Amino acid sequence: MKTAKASALPSQRQPRRWALTGGLVGSLLALVLFAPASWMAGLVADASEGHLLLTDARGSIWSGSGVLVLSGGPGSRDATALPGRIDWTLGLKGLGLALRARQGCCINGELQMLVQPGFSRLSISLPSQAPGEWMARFPAAWLGGLGTPWNTMQLNGNVRLSAQDFKLERVQGRWLQSGRLDLDLVNLSSRISTLAPLGSYRLSLSGEQSGSSRLQLGTLDGALLLNGQGTLGGGGKARFLGEATAAPGREAALNNLLNIIGRRQGARSVISIG
Repeated sequence: MKTAKASALPSQRQPRRWALTGGLVGSLLALVLFAPASWMAGLVADASEGHLLLTDARGSIWSGSGVLVLSGGPGSRDATALPGRIDWTLGLKGLGLALRARQGCCINGELQMLVQPGFSRLSISLPSQAPGEWMARFPAAWLGGLGTPWNTMQLNGNVRLSAQDFKLERVQGRWLQSGRLDLDLVNLSSRISTLAPLGSYRLSLSGEQSGSSRLQLGTLDGALLLNGQGTLGGGGKARFLGEATAAPGREAALNNLLNIIGRRQGARSVISIG
């Protein structure tokens, strides 16, 4: 009798194990399928090191909405929000995830982004635009949320974003860029200058074989002339050296602004970061 009772125990335990396993799998599946939108907010904050925030997140990670906020980073008191809400959907595409986003104020139609996770790495790709087209546009005042020097400048105007074969890869905690990202700052004006507009400018980020990104700033048109170049390292550390000067005949109108935005050396103002 003892032998029969002992041999029956494994057969009694096996259904319990299957039930426990099924319950765990079901719970994990439900957790993934009904993951809250706050998970997306956490991913955005982590990837941007706290400079881009998704606040008031609603819905799920697969279909949700929130408010995009630029911040000076952890501990900063500077923050500005884009008007309205951004809506997104996240779905499977091959071995990756397709993120689609819409926002009436700032996205041209629908922004599509391909996210491909991998072993110890993550890649994010943006669609390329034809010359003259842009994928997103936002008010220049939004940049004030990043803190100094943007909050001092108090800019007005628009910033247009476009990409060419742009891809970011996070490998061992470092972001590596390939392709190119252009930010056109159009018809900028500043509250610390009576001259408006100051001009239009292009800041380009181009990926290099070293893994860093090359920064290039140039003037498209205007009375305030800006130019410079630098690098943005995989760890987010930026080095930039540029200068600002006034177009002929505009020296008096821009004198105060040139004193503020950089280190004055005669007629020019030197802008140095890092």
